[in-house]
Amino acid sequence: MRIGRMQTDSGEILVRPAGVETYVALAPEGVTLNQVLAGHPVAVDGDQVPAGSLLSPFTPGKIVAIGLNYLDHIREAQADQPTAPLVFTKFPSSVVGPGAAITIDRAVAARVDWEVELAVVIGQRAQRVSPEAALNHVFGYTVANDVSARDVQFADGQWVRGKSLDTFCPFGPWVVTADEVIDPQALKLGTRVNGQVMQDSSTAEMLFGVAELISYCSHSFTLEPGDVLLTGTPWGCGEFMDPRVSLQDGDTVEVWIEGIGSLTNPVTVLSDGVRG
Repeated sequence: MRIGRMQTDSGEILVRPAGVETYVALAPEGVTLNQVLAGHPVAVDGDQVPAGSLLSPFTPGKIVAIGLNYLDHIREAQADQPTAPLVFTKFPSSVVGPGAAITIDRAVAARVDWEVELAVVIGQRAQRVSPEAALNHVFGYTVANDVSARDVQFADGQWVRGKSLDTFCPFGPWVVTADEVIDPQALKLGTRVNGQVMQDSSTAEMLFGVAELISYCSHSFTLEPGDVLLTGTPWGCGEFMDPRVSLQDGDTVEVWIEGIGSLTNPVTVLSDGVRG
């Protein structure tokens, strides 16, 4: 099942797609996906809902991200292959939904990059779980763009600020429940900027798979329902192209994953805090 969050004239509501520009309510207005993860029932055959604006599916409790986790990206970055998952975090305040602008403040960052990522939504508490049991803790999957200010990231010497700027974590529009994703390690994914293909790869390129990542993280900190795990990005980041490519005012970024969906966001650049 696909679950999204829609803004209607009367409020926000969880929906599933039922056709072209047709949606069905999954729960009464005001019920969030976080509440569904906690056990609130959904009505698969609910009433039809007038089309509204799709939002990010929910606000994560925490966003755990993994760096240098695709073999093709490690090669393009000319980086050493990690011997264990490289874990960092993005602040939940960086989350925006489909259609929302990725806003770049030139007073803060100049070299801003895209990163398509398979995002894993945790559905059951995971604490010291084995790789064999890890996928039982997954509620579903969605599409994320781990937008990254490369100049900030590399200057800081750690990644949190450069990846947590406001609007730097678009994700959605749909959470696809785990029962519909047969193998998370066999999904094509990619990025287009202004219609041009920038990333085109497969989750088969992951160095550490979804199950291994969940297990590894859960042995260091508990993953709670509503947490999101970003699993890394493949080759094709603008920072490592020759010449380097960075996002500019007026660009449109589309990230997509096979069987899960497509997420599109425009880019707006602020100069000294002023649009343009």
